[in-house]
Amino acid sequence: MSKFKPEKLKVTFIPPATAFFPIDCRKYTLTHSDITGELFLSIGNVYDYQAINYEMRDEVLADWITINGEYLLYGKVYISNGEYDLNMSRIRFMVFKKELELALTAIVYGDKSFFTYYPWLLDAPIYVQFSSVYPEFNQIAYYGTPRMYLNKVNKEIMPEAQV
Repeated sequence: MSKFKPEKLKVTFIPPATAFFPIDCRKYTLTHSDITGELFLSIGNVYDYQAINYEMRDEVLADWITINGEYLLYGKVYISNGEYDLNMSRIRFMVFKKELELALTAIVYGDKSFFTYYPWLLDAPIYVQFSSVYPEFNQIAYYGTPRMYLNKVNKEIMPEAQV
């Protein structure tokens, strides 16, 4: 898995979204450059459809939703709608699974100021839906909490205290 580098993350807010508004329907669009290694995160009340490469479909989308009154961060990745055969879909699925920790770290870290306004969301569950016409890749998986990803980044960024 690639290591998260905060300096490679570029964050854009799509108005009227800000660091603290909205909670409901807050949407994330994460894309990247294979050439530079940069990650691009758009935060808004709509997905950044202009940022999506519709030939590659390697973006990660996520939004805050409520189920039974509880917030959760719900991510979505696109595996195949039939344009990829079973083997290519398997490869796409494996690549997404391998890189999803990096993607979720970028989303949570990129919106870290949001969590200062809504600290209870740090412990909200994160689920990711893999969308595919092939049943073995069409699944929803649990991916921890935002706190888990922020703690990991903070440990990597902060030098250990000298004793």
